[in-house]
Amino acid sequence: MSTAPKSQVLKMADLAAYQEGSVVSRQITKADAGNVTLFAFDAGQELSEHTAPFDALVHILDGEAEVALAGVPYALTAGDAIIMPADVPHALKATTKFKMLLTMVRK
Repeated sequence: MSTAPKSQVLKMADLAAYQEGSVVSRQITKADAGNVTLFAFDAGQELSEHTAPFDALVHILDGEAEVALAGVPYALTAGDAIIMPADVPHALKATTKFKMLLTMVRK
């Protein structure tokens, strides 16, 4: 996965295109302290419940998604963000097509 160009203004939502029936991801930047990845989900696509060893910030850039944290659903729309705590089960589902920026922060 290549990273986005540095020292340039980026139109984040334009860096990953929607693909029918798919979840598309593009790594924006990666470092020892964490990474930033852009995702584009087609409507109805999801990531099943799982855990991660790091806190993660989900920032919705376009569309609508449901983020479940420890089984509690949260409806997010463009401009909304939520922090998924480390080691807490979470899942994501596209209620419409949506794009998100995922920022993982390592401990």
